[in-house]
Order: sequence, then structure tokens, then C-alpha cells
Amino acid sequence: MSTPRFSVVIAAYNAQRTITETIDSVLAQSETDFEIVAIDDGSSDGTLQILLGYAAVDERVRVASQSNQGVSAARNLGVAKATGELIAFLDADDVWHSGKLARHAQLHDSEPAVEASFARIAFCTDRDGTLRAGRTRSSVPAGACALEDVIIENAVCTMSNLVVERQALLAIGGFDRTMRHVEDQDLLARLVGNGHVLRGIPETLVGYRMSADGLSCDFAAMLSAWKDLAGRWAHRIDVQRGEALYCRYLARRALRSGSTTTLARSFVRRGLTSDRKAFFSGGPRGVMTAGAALAGGALPARAR
Repeated sequence: MSTPRFSVVIAAYNAQRTITETIDSVLAQSETDFEIVAIDDGSSDGTLQILLGYAAVDERVRVASQSNQGVSAARNLGVAKATGELIAFLDADDVWHSGKLARHAQLHDSEPAVEASFARIAFCTDRDGTLRAGRTRSSVPAGACALEDVIIENAVCTMSNLVVERQALLAIGGFDRTMRHVEDQDLLARLVGNGHVLRGIPETLVGYRMSADGLSCDFAAMLSAWKDLAGRWAHRIDVQRGEALYCRYLARRALRSGSTTTLARSFVRRGLTSDRKAFFSGGPRGVMTAGAALAGGALPARAR
């Protein structure tokens, strides 16, 4: 098999309930010049057997397994085994729009200076294993991302959204395997902070599975890890302003995920305490986030 344009790296741990839908969304891509590098991170369920089943019938699917070492180590192993020019990450419970890889290829072809790209995502609910179309979407900043876009607002939102040149990824050293939370923002901060160009596509190309009791929604741990990350970049960002905006972001995430409004309110209070002006900056988002948290309702469209 010739060297593919894209290497799709999927790190999976006990994902037998969702991995089939995830891989099928890759195999349904209109852009077919890809390989899938799936890493089983020591699963105790049927994840590895499902992956091997795909590899047995499609030569584009390659599988490796390791003892459980965490998502960062699994992704790093996937990158080490990847052969494509562009690395596209996908979590084992998310899905892609059929045009995702084609759209990223168009951007990288038309703007060679862009070394990494992402798109908008749809926040999807998971009911009894069925992924339902999300009503909320992420936003994409205009132009190339600044350090604050990735450290504070987390514009990329999820690794399932990121496509990055393999050489740029290797240049910054990959993922920090010691991190359990915000390891994605840490990688993006090193990418942007070291001068690599990251740009968004204003189209919804990823379905992100929301689960109120999952790792992706362990908000207290996320905030603690974020503060450590922000501290390392304190010479280049306003950490106090950043905490206010990050708490606003976490409040929105809590409201989207179906967590209690008490949790969302706690992030609103913390954000206002850190920097009230920053919390309400950038248009109506702060007011609407605070209002939704206090009222116990859904986020208005302009606050999403």
C-alpha cells in the first residue's frame, strides 16, 4: 500500500459500545486516501477484537495494542506508527461528517502555510448508546489561532477535531503522557506557542459525544489541570483574565453536557470573581451563559 495522505489515529480503551460507529464514520469518508492506525490501550472488553475484525477485511486499518498507559501514550504510539503526511485524531466515541478529510485536504492544499486545522463540532447526546444529533455547535475564530484561543477558549474543543502535519507534531514532541486532563490544550499550546499555524474551518465536521459522567466532563479536574497549564504560559497570557474565560467555557460545557446547573453556577461565580469584565467580554456570550446557569435553562444559540 502506498503512503497515504492522512493517518487517522484512534486511541481506544474499553470502547466496544462506540468504536464501530466511530470507525464506520472514517470508512465513509469521501476522501479515501487514508490509513487508520488504531491503538488499543489495554482494553478489558471486546474493543481489540472489533478492531482486529476491521483490519482483517480492510488493509487500510492497522491495529496495535499496549498495556493500559493512558490516552496520551496511546496517541503517541499511533503517531509513531503513522505514515501519512497529515495526522487526523479521532476519539473512540466520536464520529466524523463524511466530508471531513476532504475539507481539510482542500484547506491545506489552498493554504500551504497552515500546519494544523480544525472545524466546528456538534455536541451530541448519548442515549442508550445511540448518538443523537446535537443542537449546539462550537465556534471557530477568524484567522490563525493565537495562544489564548487554545489555552483559554479551547477553540479546537476535542482531539477528534484536529488535523496536523506529521512533521509539526513531531517537532513539538507529541503528547505529554503524564497528563490526564487538558493534554490536548497542552499540545495545542506548544504547537501555537512555537509558531506553527493553526486555522479553523467554519463548517461542522465532527460529532462529539457528550456524557455527564465521563472523563470529558470531569470539570473540577479539568480546571485544576488548566491552571497548571496556564501557569506555564503566564509570561505570554493574562492568567486571571484567562481563568474567567475558561470558567465561562466550563460553565457552557456543563450546561451542554446535562450536568447540574449547580455546577454551571459554580463556574460562573468563579469566573466573575476572577475577572468580571473578561467574563462578560466578547458580545452576549457571558451574559447568556450566566443567565442560563442561574435560570437552569438551555444555552441560547448566541451563547454556544
